[in-house]
Amino acid sequence: MTHDDLGRVGLWTFAFEPQPATLVREAAAEIDELGYGALWFGEGLGRDTVGQAWLLLSATRRIVVASGIANVAYRDPIAMAAAERALGEAFPGRYLLGLGGQRVDAVSGVFDGYAMPPVGRPVPMMRGYLDAMDAVPAHGPVPDPAPRRVLAALGPKMLELAAARTWGAHPYFVPVDHTAQARQTIGPKAFLGVEQAVVLDTDLTRARDVARSHVAGYVAAAPHQEASMRRLGFGDADLVGGVSDRLVDAIVAYGDVGTIHKRVHEHLDAGADHVCLQVLTADPSALPMPEWRELASALL
Repeated sequence: MTHDDLGRVGLWTFAFEPQPATLVREAAAEIDELGYGALWFGEGLGRDTVGQAWLLLSATRRIVVASGIANVAYRDPIAMAAAERALGEAFPGRYLLGLGGQRVDAVSGVFDGYAMPPVGRPVPMMRGYLDAMDAVPAHGPVPDPAPRRVLAALGPKMLELAAARTWGAHPYFVPVDHTAQARQTIGPKAFLGVEQAVVLDTDLTRARDVARSHVAGYVAAAPHQEASMRRLGFGDADLVGGVSDRLVDAIVAYGDVGTIHKRVHEHLDAGADHVCLQVLTADPSALPMPEWRELASALL
């Protein structure tokens, strides 16, 4: 798998988790036909990352399917290594494993009332997790080539680890300024695949409301995202007592296709190899198929 195998533009979504398998298969097959280079999916408390990957890969023919991310708090490195090998052997060159989800303590990892298992300080923990995965002996078919790995990386130390130990980095919830800094940190050769949230709606008041809800949710529930914003120069005026317009506009591109096209190219110009678009809508439980189609016709 090379950087070009993913293309310049892909999709990123949580929307498959609540959907029945039949609908997920149909949507994935259409996304494959639309021409996106990669299909990234998150992992919350819905369908687990391994099952979701099998479902998406089996429903498609050519698109790269990428976990964005497989949560390291959910499974032992042995289970993750075995699943990576199985997916890589069954679908050669089409599975990309993104790893992340570190939590220092249960308090910082409460999700929908459920306390995620704490797994330790992020960088040492992830280094150890990679070491453990690499040490797992193979008692089944070994894929050739091996699947690529990337790390969910925001801060400089995790970005450095991503460049040193994996194919590259998958920053999530970041402005263009972060992309430029990340490229400088990981160097010219490592892969940089950036998530970009978008709202495709020409009613800018309505679009910004959707964008604000998305940004506020992450700032309130994810301390590591707030810390990342502070490293980028956002302060109390942007983060406390409600999120500022400046922060919303930096994280989410909203408006017409032209606005989204401009943001994609800003990331590419700043050093991204690939931009995966997360379409936000007023109803997060629905598949944004119309928006995915419109963006494909304009950007691919």
